[in-house]
Amino acid sequence: MNPKPLLHLEGAAVFVAALFAYQHNHGSWLLFVSLFLLPDLSMIGYAFNPRVGAMTYNAIHTYVGPWVLGGYSLFTGKHLPLLLALIWAAHIGFDRMLGFGLKYPSRFKDTHLD
Repeated sequence: MNPKPLLHLEGAAVFVAALFAYQHNHGSWLLFVSLFLLPDLSMIGYAFNPRVGAMTYNAIHTYVGPWVLGGYSLFTGKHLPLLLALIWAAHIGFDRMLGFGLKYPSRFKDTHLD
């Protein structure tokens, strides 16, 4: 069986779960819409070369960042970092759902979902 559809489904599940968690935590949908595409600024690394682009893109498009930020929020009791982590996780899940995976240093279209 090809695992690619499962990875897309997993991304969709993360996206939907992040949306529900965001709603449950009374996040502002204006904030959500305003920041949802912010992680894509990491693609600016491709202006230098594919290796730098893959490094910057992958650093921002893994779940480690949202987990750390969310953990910080829960540990400190600060609410805003949790909302930011949920927006960030929703973005990554949405990307995976659409088939945008982590990048290889060869070129933008070479991803772990290929």
